[in-house]
Amino acid sequence: MKNTPKIHPSEYRCCLIVWEKEPLTSMELARLCKENLNWSRTTTYTVLKRLQDRGVLVNERTMVTSLIPKADVQLDELDELYNKRFENSLPAFVHAVATLRGLDKKEEEKLLKLLDK
Repeated sequence: MKNTPKIHPSEYRCCLIVWEKEPLTSMELARLCKENLNWSRTTTYTVLKRLQDRGVLVNERTMVTSLIPKADVQLDELDELYNKRFENSLPAFVHAVATLRGLDKKEEEKLLKLLDK
């Protein structure tokens, strides 16, 4: 598993906007963060700078793009959760997800087939 830089929850919300709209200008990002997150322009630029310093986003000539795909960040977060909270136990992890989601019979059968492989 790749080790992506740590992205805090508020930073992740900013990244979601970038992943959805990229490439976008830093001014457009500030506007979208104001509309969606109620952030000031300076807050957006501060978060953008932090994410740029950690190699998550790039702001080149006012064009903002991601350096790390959303899927990579999600997989890394899931891996961290699996390792830290479920002590690398797939049965414990699957049980927790199944319990939380309340699997219907069809989902349960699909999961059992997947686990049989």
